[in-house]
Amino acid sequence: MSDQKPTVGQIVHYVSHGTPVREDGTRAFAPQCRAAVVTEVDDTEQHKVGLAVLNPTGQFFHSLAAGGCMADFTESQGGSWHWPERV
Repeated sequence: MSDQKPTVGQIVHYVSHGTPVREDGTRAFAPQCRAAVVTEVDDTEQHKVGLAVLNPTGQFFHSLAAGGCMADFTESQGGSWHWPERV
């Protein structure tokens, strides 16, 4: 599905950054997939979008004006988005 172009209103998954890795190699919070709605699409970069991310404790807005959010279809890079997994 990486060739599918995102459009405003689509549901995607956002990968949170998690907390920094501690000296002992652990983290307080690991990166997590979160539901997000595409709010903007960059016309010059096909997979760069603005998102409204829905977290259990509130919303987070990742706008194109602030740099946007790039796709990562390996689903592992914190701060990226990908298409929801098919089940």
